[in-house]
Amino acid sequence: MAAKRSAQAVWEGDLPHGHGTVKGTSGALAGVPVSWASRTEAPGGKSSPEELLAAAEASCFSMALAAGLGRAQKPPKRLEVTASATFDKVGEGWKVTTMEIEVVGTVPSISPAEFEAAAKAAGEGCPISGALKGNVAVSVRARLA
Repeated sequence: MAAKRSAQAVWEGDLPHGHGTVKGTSGALAGVPVSWASRTEAPGGKSSPEELLAAAEASCFSMALAAGLGRAQKPPKRLEVTASATFDKVGEGWKVTTMEIEVVGTVPSISPAEFEAAAKAAGEGCPISGALKGNVAVSVRARLA
């Protein structure tokens, strides 16, 4: 079964001085403020497309890793995933250049090597990582708590 999710952005003003909001149709993401300055300078309480992309990656990766560990009969007690998207000027334009994923897991009866292999597989199998593949360098670092 296919699932379609939508979000809406409203922007007011020019790029350097303007501002906007982003909201999801589910209601869980409601009126999140965004601005150009939050992308390139300091967040100042506002989000950015890159932060939202990192949130999507972190949540997708955690689900993919939990699923993989479950299939291996080693379900996690806790996974702490941090995803960091780098937004940088490349030539004349701007680009998301890297997505760095760091995961710390509490997983009973698993070796560090098994956990690292499961995390690598999750990085390759996560749909958000797949959407970035070939365009953004995605790296995964994993360790047990």
